Amino acid sequence: MNPLCFLTGTGTALPGDPVDNKTLGSTFNISEDWIDLFVGTRTRHFGRDLATGEVTHTLTDLCAEAAGRALADAGTDPCELDFVVLATATPDALLPATVNETADRLGLTHLPTYQLQAGCAGAVQAIDVARALLAGGHRTGLVVAGDVTDRFLDTAFDTSRLAPQELVNYVLFGDGAAAAVVTAEPRPGAVAVHSLLHCFAGLGRAPGQIVGWHGAAAPDPARRMLHEDYKAIERDVPALAREILWELLGTAGWGPETLHHVLPPQLSGRMTEKITAGLGLPPQVREVSCVQETGNTGNALPLLQLDLLMNRLQPGERAVSVVVESSKWIKAGLALERSATDSRAEAP
Repeated sequence: MNPLCFLTGTGTALPGDPVDNKTLGSTFNISEDWIDLFVGTRTRHFGRDLATGEVTHTLTDLCAEAAGRALADAGTDPCELDFVVLATATPDALLPATVNETADRLGLTHLPTYQLQAGCAGAVQAIDVARALLAGGHRTGLVVAGDVTDRFLDTAFDTSRLAPQELVNYVLFGDGAAAAVVTAEPRPGAVAVHSLLHCFAGLGRAPGQIVGWHGAAAPDPARRMLHEDYKAIERDVPALAREILWELLGTAGWGPETLHHVLPPQLSGRMTEKITAGLGLPPQVREVSCVQETGNTGNALPLLQLDLLMNRLQPGERAVSVVVESSKWIKAGLALERSATDSRAEAP
């Protein structure tokens, strides 16, 4: 089948030094052992100094950095871009949109920009929008995705008062951004998108995650600031991940035996292990994950994984990215292939 579009360069941005579980636990008075056992994430990055409370990186900072690296990786001049699509659940402000602040940092002007309010599936949604724009006549675009959690991290808050479904939000997440250059035609080093899945699957289902509008400084008294139904996520995400995998393989016309890499959902280290084991893939399929080092960076995660994949995917190899958004349940993913004549990729 003909590719939907091509990914020609990627870039990532993670703020500051990695924060390990010992530091995170001492900051929020949470057991380091509990973090290791329950979450399984070793480090994460924050755009805020946990010791002083100072914001060191905004979402715009991270998105602009990741975008610059993606453009350099693709060998694309910013003036070649026809559009920018940015996905986030945590914009720097309601207005101006973070996508426009990012475009300004990149020196872009007189081109359409789009911002999607989304959760973990936002990067795939952004690529879907980009694919449609390319099909409509544009040639080159930029997809950016990222999240920051600084407004929700109250280091003075007594976490001993929190139920586990609230406490988990202090240990699951990290900050980051990632970007990809998308084109209508292949270029050297490009990875073809052969199949894309993005569909709402939450009809009649309670949200698995709620993020309040105001953040910690001015919470809505009628609604919880952050809530994670971790039991529902543990129960439902593995099954949804399997559905996504087989739907993508079916649309692409691929059998599981032709697959070389899988990019599983990155909810946490422990959940990723469980999900990957339940996909039922042949043993030669290699996992591409980063959540144990980055934490759950929300919208950025699928593109962080993609950035890792770009230097692992050998000519002729195939990969599937599986993404589940549990806020109101979205199934998303990508079926990817590098041309058999491409010699850019290097062994890991």
